[in-house]
Parts: sequence; structure tokens; C-alpha cells
Amino acid sequence: MPSDRIGLIGLGLLGGAIAGRLHASGFSVRGFDIDDQRLAALSRDGGESGASAEDVVRTCTRVVLSLPDSSVVKGLLEVIDPACLAGRLVMDTTTGAPQDAVSFGHILEAAGGHYLDTTIGGSSDQVRRHEAIVIAGGDAEALDLCMPVLRCLGRTVFHTGGCGSGSSMKLVLNLVLGLNRAVLAEGLSFAKRCGLSPDQTLEILQAGPAHSRAMDRKGRKMLREEFIPEARLSQHLKDVRLILAQGRRHAARLPLSEQHAALLEAAEAMGFGAADNSAVIKAFD
Repeated sequence: MPSDRIGLIGLGLLGGAIAGRLHASGFSVRGFDIDDQRLAALSRDGGESGASAEDVVRTCTRVVLSLPDSSVVKGLLEVIDPACLAGRLVMDTTTGAPQDAVSFGHILEAAGGHYLDTTIGGSSDQVRRHEAIVIAGGDAEALDLCMPVLRCLGRTVFHTGGCGSGSSMKLVLNLVLGLNRAVLAEGLSFAKRCGLSPDQTLEILQAGPAHSRAMDRKGRKMLREEFIPEARLSQHLKDVRLILAQGRRHAARLPLSEQHAALLEAAEAMGFGAADNSAVIKAFD
């Protein structure tokens, strides 16, 4: 089995970007997705289509998952023959519930494999540009074996502890990042209502102490309403709901995230769920 072949299950926005990074770093990719068009795109870009998710796991020692949520990962692990998981290193980039990551770790360990919750800090575009980071939970030795793959996906790889810790830290990151976008949207909307120039408002915000990276990535998209997705609004709403659930589990007060969820729900109800997460600004219309 070629040591440079990486399995990839899930070829959506993030999965497609991961495939591109793997190719650019000299890895061959054997992928699978339930969407035939995504499989065709992988083949056009030089990848190899697997017949099924199990086929990918059976033929690749290192496998990256890029799936919508934990329930899809759970369903995948339930239908794969446990014998196929022996000796496998599974890197899960899915943003999911931390307790699910712990459960997946037990499943892989029982089958003789290793599971890492290798969450990605950054959009699909940032992954393509090698500007994202990787936040990983799991066994340190397994992480070392996966490091060549993870370093091609993120400019920095952080090991946060055991299985589940990567997912927990990703929720912390998404909480702060999402609220950065929301407050930017509120500020730009407020300036517009006050009759101020939107472009100058953004320029002043970027030049002053309120500056954030969210402004650089999402400010123009908000002003121009250019909502071609790098990361979909509905996916972030899913993440905020995970944040709130984790908060309840640990008795954490998250009043800003509760309001953020309401804003995202409003934007989704307006039809912007599949748009870029910068479309949260539409909730202020």
C-alpha cells in the first residue's frame, strides 16, 4: 500500500480544499462522497474515486474525514466492518460534539486503530492558502504518524490532549470567531443606519483598536453582499448549537452565543443558510 496515499471521506467545501492541499503536497488521494459530482471533481483534479467509504478505509492506512456533523461520522463507523479499522489512523476534521469524539476514539481503539479529532481552524479558502490551523485531540504517537498530513493542511498544528479535546477547543475558537463576525455585522449595519459611509467605516475599523482578522476576511463580503460560501451560515449555526449544548453540559454562561444563535436563525429563515457565514449581516436588515 503506497505510504503517500491518503483516504478522504467527504468532498464538500472543506473536503475539496483538503484534497487540493494533499495534492499540492505530493500525496495521492483516494476519496469518497455520496455526491457523484464531487467525485467527478476529485477525478478531474487527479484524485482516485473509491467505490465506497469502506473501500477507502480498506485501501488507505491514513484516512481523513470531512463530514457535516458527528451523527454522520457515527453512521459511517457503524456500517464499516471493524476489521477494516485495524491499523488505521483516522483524522476527523468534522466539527462535532466532544463527547462523540471520545466515543469514536473508543471505537477505533477497540478495533485496533487510532482516532484523532483533528479540527480545522479556518475556512475552505484558508485551507487552500495554507493559512488555517489544526487543533488535534488524541494519542500523541498516532498524532506524530499523521503529522506530515496535518502540516500540509494547517500552517500550525496544536495538540490539546486526549480525544475530544480538539473538538472542545474548536468550539471555543468558533465561539470567538463567530461573535467577531456578528459584532462586525452589527457595527456595519449601525454605521449605515447613521448615514455613514460603509466603506470608510470598514477602513476605520481596520485601522483602529477594534481591528480583527474577521474584518479582513468578511468585511468586504458583508458590504458587497458577496455571499459565495467559504463556510456556510447553516454550518456555523450548527456549531453554535453545539457550543450551547456544551455550555449546558458544563454549566457555562453563554449569553452572547444565545443571542448569536437567534441572529443566525433569523438569517437562515430569510434564505441565507447555504450562503457564506458573512450573511449574518442580513439579520440586521
